[in-house]
Amino acid sequence: MTQYDARNISMMMDLYEMTMAHGYFKEDQEGDFATFDVFYRRNPDGGGFAIFAGLEQVLEYLENLHFDERDIEYLRSLKIYDEDFLRWLSGYRFRGDVIAMPEGSIMYPDEPILTVNAPLIDAQLVETAILTQINHQSLVATKTQRIVQAAQGRGVADFGARRAHNIDAAVYGARAAYIGGADSTATVLAGQMFGIPVSGTMAHSWVMYHDDEYTAFRRFAELYPDNAVLLVDTYNVLDSGVPNAIKAANDVLIPMGKRLKGIRIDSGDLAYLSKAARQLLDEAGLTDCKIVASNSLDEFTIRSILDQGGCIDSFGVGERLITAKSDPVFGAVYKLVAVHEGQACRPTIKISETFEKITNPGRKQLWRVYDSDGWAIADLITKEDESPDFSGAYAFVDPQKPWKRHVFSDHTIRGLRELVMKGGKRVRRSPSLQEIRAFVKRQLATEVWPEEQRFENPHHHYLDMSPAYYKMKMALLKEAQQQG
Repeated sequence: MTQYDARNISMMMDLYEMTMAHGYFKEDQEGDFATFDVFYRRNPDGGGFAIFAGLEQVLEYLENLHFDERDIEYLRSLKIYDEDFLRWLSGYRFRGDVIAMPEGSIMYPDEPILTVNAPLIDAQLVETAILTQINHQSLVATKTQRIVQAAQGRGVADFGARRAHNIDAAVYGARAAYIGGADSTATVLAGQMFGIPVSGTMAHSWVMYHDDEYTAFRRFAELYPDNAVLLVDTYNVLDSGVPNAIKAANDVLIPMGKRLKGIRIDSGDLAYLSKAARQLLDEAGLTDCKIVASNSLDEFTIRSILDQGGCIDSFGVGERLITAKSDPVFGAVYKLVAVHEGQACRPTIKISETFEKITNPGRKQLWRVYDSDGWAIADLITKEDESPDFSGAYAFVDPQKPWKRHVFSDHTIRGLRELVMKGGKRVRRSPSLQEIRAFVKRQLATEVWPEEQRFENPHHHYLDMSPAYYKMKMALLKEAQQQG
């Protein structure tokens, strides 16, 4: 077993988390409770929404959080922590509760997507690991959905592993891409771990290894007669690649009663080459042969290719998907919002010169507001003990324009978050990856306004507050200013 195989990801934390935990322990605050919210401040690529992904890995991490002998010995070697704290860590397990949106939820900036209610030490130790999972997978899932939308119903496969930042980024990126709408992945480990359909063709090296292009195609077709997709741009797409693919189909596959499944173009002017290749294939009677395109694709290049009439049936998308190249930082944060003092719960707030960085304090509920046609028009934050009454007109506060009177009439609401972990144990079965993926599709088809799904200048989804919650936030802001 290598050191990599034996790693304990419980140690995936910033040093200051362990240092603060040690400080709380020494101050005899080990049993004090606190509440932390995870939220993010802006949608990637200037989009209208994001997709929540990575919850399953967060729960796996929390369930298995522990420190083994090797971890304790390493922490001891830092000569920072007392032995009584290290002994306490050796028997440690996460003891907190987690409230979260269901994985796959459409989400918006500044709303609590996940909340940890836990002993202060527990809540402090898990910050980095939670953010790592949510930031990465939510980013890739959101990027993938944009790419899938641009493909206009054509297949999208994740081809990104070799451009991912490391093995974990490739594997969990493939999971997130599937949640975001990709049909398959080329990453075999992701297929094995998560049950994602796997797909792939051949590399240029297969063609270059053989004596000539036709021999390479013929041999591949003999080996994989039911799934032959031939890479036609190693030398020249139209002069040799497509003609040799047609010849291999006629010489090998058709006599076997098989059909050439597809060709792949990985370079050049994909719009022009795909149209010319389509004509050659159709003239040869291979009207059912699909054309796959790859090569540094994203939502904008795909849209451009299709706008030019490109004859492409599916896309293999690599580096710009798996790294979310155009906007590679999601930016979710983990902030203290309440401290529990005996039976009382004291809300806390972080203030800033930048309005967007002022946090939403306290334990809270999050609701989605729907119009009479079922479209989600806003989200609503209330205090934890509020139950909004939507049987009549409901007055609310727009925190961007608090001086205006706003009322919801003839609307319904749905709570967006649920208890997923109690005392460090899951409270229900997690949905399958296929169920999460279907949940994303259903929301986009029936709840999220098409105007919010635009690439350019999407409609802004409102995050409103109950009057009671807004009053509490303003009181805390005033108090914080006085203390400053």
